[in-house]
This record gives sequence, structure tokens and C-alpha cells, in this order.
Amino acid sequence: MSATLSIPCDIKDPSLAPQGKLQIDWADRDMPVLAKIREQFANEKPLAGIRIVACFHITKETANLARTLQAGGAESMLIASNPLSTQDDVAASLVQDYNIPVFAYKGESIETYNEHVGKALDFKPQIIID
Repeated sequence: MSATLSIPCDIKDPSLAPQGKLQIDWADRDMPVLAKIREQFANEKPLAGIRIVACFHITKETANLARTLQAGGAESMLIASNPLSTQDDVAASLVQDYNIPVFAYKGESIETYNEHVGKALDFKPQIIID
């Protein structure tokens, strides 16, 4: 189910990105503190040069956290903490609209999950958020 996009990823369907962007933007409106932090991070870049892997529920809310890490200068990658909670449209938007590598799709098998964990470790993160 790999997408053919410009960054490494394994998502269900890149064409879902427009709906995912709407969902991410909707959640962002209800997360004003995180938006303020993202604004500050964009100016200060406190995470510049740091590789971060986040093992999250890939949802519209955690997408905004990933955007904040990116704004802070982090090079990040997301994998699913629970393949049943992954929002495929959000994963597609993170890849397509924000250039954040995502290795997750709803209903991925244990074997695929393990492959994604391997990709995350190959990324050589300095910080892992789980």
C-alpha cells in the first residue's frame, strides 16, 4: 500500500489528503495553545537538527502536534501506535501537505506494523515519542 510520493511513506491512499487537511485544520481551531507553541517554534527552531519518531494514534489532533514538531525544526516520522485508530485521510495529508513521512494505515497487519517499527528505527531517531 505504499504511496508514490516524493517522501518515504506507507499510507493507504494519497487522494484522501484534501479531506485530511480539512480535518487537521478543524482540530487546529480547537487547539489554540498548541498553535501558539507552533508559532513560537517556527520563530525559534528549538528542535533544529533533531530526528524524532512519534508512535501515535494518527489522528487530526496528533497531526497538529507533528506539525508543531516540524515547525520547531525537527525532522520527524510518524508510525501508528494502534492501526485501528489511524485516520487514513489525516495520514495522507501529513505526507502530501506537510511533507511528514508517515508509515501507518488503518487495519495494517502485525507484520506491516513491525516493518514500520523497523523503518522508524532505521531513521536513527534521537527522540522517540510513544
